[in-house]
Amino acid sequence: MDVAGRLRELGISLPTVAPPIASYIPVVVAGNLAFVSGQIGRRGDHVLFRGHVGDTVSVEQGAQAAREGALSALAAMNAEGLLDRIVRVVKVTGFVASARGFADQPKVVNGASDLLVQVFGEPGKHARSSVGVAELPLGAPVEVEFVFEIR
Repeated sequence: MDVAGRLRELGISLPTVAPPIASYIPVVVAGNLAFVSGQIGRRGDHVLFRGHVGDTVSVEQGAQAAREGALSALAAMNAEGLLDRIVRVVKVTGFVASARGFADQPKVVNGASDLLVQVFGEPGKHARSSVGVAELPLGAPVEVEFVFEIR
């Protein structure tokens, strides 16, 4: 699949790959799977939103942050020369910094899932977990990690 071409067709540009903020690498390939480390919604050093979804961050803003995390994952795959080798999206795990009593984590992580289906079509449909957590790095409201099958 020409993923870069599909992104251009959709008018979507990938962000610059942000350097890791701790001891990890953005992408690890094991066999035919590429594991992308957790991505937060940021452009460069700027975190798009900060806080907890259901408190200072709306569901819509959380979904936007998840979408940006998916774009960052695609950018990381591109930086490794793997973008056009993606066969399908296997798994998405979304962590949502949630206000007490907030239970709409799946709606937030849809921001990432919907983008992947828009880009990849049927191969973009994936297994998924959406988990509420107390805090995330840099005060981000959402962190999303990905597993892609590659050829």
